[in-house]
Amino acid sequence: MNMIRPISDLRNNFAEISRIVQETEQPVFLTKNGFGHMVVLSMEAYENLHFESEVYFKLKEAERLDEKNNKRYSTEEMLSTVQEITGVN
Repeated sequence: MNMIRPISDLRNNFAEISRIVQETEQPVFLTKNGFGHMVVLSMEAYENLHFESEVYFKLKEAERLDEKNNKRYSTEEMLSTVQEITGVN
């Protein structure tokens, strides 16, 4: 469930908001004059979100490149290539 607080709580209840984002790893949405203004996240939650976003965009790019290329590889071909590159058998 989304935690929505007025922006004044950032000043008046900083310790509580800090505790919430650290313990729940969920964002706290802050409003100003009744409208969304900013989001507070723990560093860990931000890094996870950033990582997931990077993975998503890399997968989308791979899908785009795949659509342009009709060549397909078998599992054996891929395993052989990885072993050659890494030197692991």
